[in-house]
Amino acid sequence: MKKVILTAVAVFGFAFANAQDNGSFGFAKGDYVLGGNLSFSSEDNGTTKTSASTISPELSYFMTDKFSIGAGLTLGSSDNGTIKASSFSLDLGGRYYFLDLGSRFKTYTSFGVGFGSMDSGVSGAEKVSTMSFGAGLGMNYFVTSRLAINWGLSNILSYGSMKQGDVSMSSLDLDVNVFSNFFSTPSFGMVYKF
Repeated sequence: MKKVILTAVAVFGFAFANAQDNGSFGFAKGDYVLGGNLSFSSEDNGTTKTSASTISPELSYFMTDKFSIGAGLTLGSSDNGTIKASSFSLDLGGRYYFLDLGSRFKTYTSFGVGFGSMDSGVSGAEKVSTMSFGAGLGMNYFVTSRLAINWGLSNILSYGSMKQGDVSMSSLDLDVNVFSNFFSTPSFGMVYKF
């Protein structure tokens, strides 16, 4: 009897979710999209236990049916038992949706710039200022007409700059050989259109 009730609830829930869809998958001018990523990791090598977490909420607005601009925050922390580090970044960027792979898959190219700071957690150490720029590819899969899974692929172009006191460091990466590591650093998230 319990299986019958659970099956009926599942069928009803699926039917209700499908009834809420108007069949229009994608974005339109004037849409607001709330999304982001959340990650947790933990490692225990027998002597040291390390944990880290990151949360990245983002709000975007569609200027046209294919182009959006957005702003987000990235908050990170890590702890190895003796040192607790934290990071903060304000991220600004845009996306251009250029290809539909069926009605539910929407591919995009993205670009963005971020400004932030990192605190290493070491007593007496100065905070690190950061600036970054990136451009990459990604796709959305629409589960319903309002809810989509976001899959951001690796950046094709990225630049990062760090400054701590009088010491600065920068890096520039251009990944044109995308076939060897295109899927090595994907990020997954959810987006909700309203």
